[in-house]
Amino acid sequence: MSKAAAATVEAVAGDAPPPKGKKKLIIILAAVLVLALAGGGAAVFMMKKKAAAEAEEDDGGAAAAEAKRKEHAAKHPPVFVPLEPFVVNLADKESDRYAQIGVTLEVEDPKFAEEMKAYMPAIRNGILMVLSHKTSAQLLSREGKVALAKDIMREAVLPLGIEIKDEPAGAPVVVEEEEEEDEDAPKKKKKASAGPVNPVKRVHFSNFIVQ
Repeated sequence: MSKAAAATVEAVAGDAPPPKGKKKLIIILAAVLVLALAGGGAAVFMMKKKAAAEAEEDDGGAAAAEAKRKEHAAKHPPVFVPLEPFVVNLADKESDRYAQIGVTLEVEDPKFAEEMKAYMPAIRNGILMVLSHKTSAQLLSREGKVALAKDIMREAVLPLGIEIKDEPAGAPVVVEEEEEEDEDAPKKKKKASAGPVNPVKRVHFSNFIVQ
């Protein structure tokens, strides 16, 4: 074969299309790649959509809770009963100390606020007795003020016949057991009776001076 003929054969061979098997494989690989990219994009889109839905649900729940709180506050506004300021000598032994304290009671409803007015002299007397047994060191600490507010809440309703038990924090609840005829039978326990609910919800100090 001459050199010219050989060159012609090589040129024809170089321009010849690839076999059908390789072309089919390339098409399959390209399709798989496209599907993979599409699937990944769809997964990312779904994740973003789910996160947005969860965030919207959380915002909706918080908004609903806030609306419910405002609705409750509108239907049940707080009722305040301001008391005349208290001036009392304290129980310090080293020196003469006194306190001037302004107290406002937050009660559950206007009806109870009106009822308290008839017992106000007895209420003030009970609060004065509590204050006179406090020392300046007790009243100056935050814990002492919290304890004083708790004592005032108890004393403020005592003249109205409401006795609130002041049990120490963490005290075990005493539970009585029913008597059983069969000693081997398991004993049933009675539920501890809840004490009376205090109509005085909070004690607010409008003035607090210890000298």
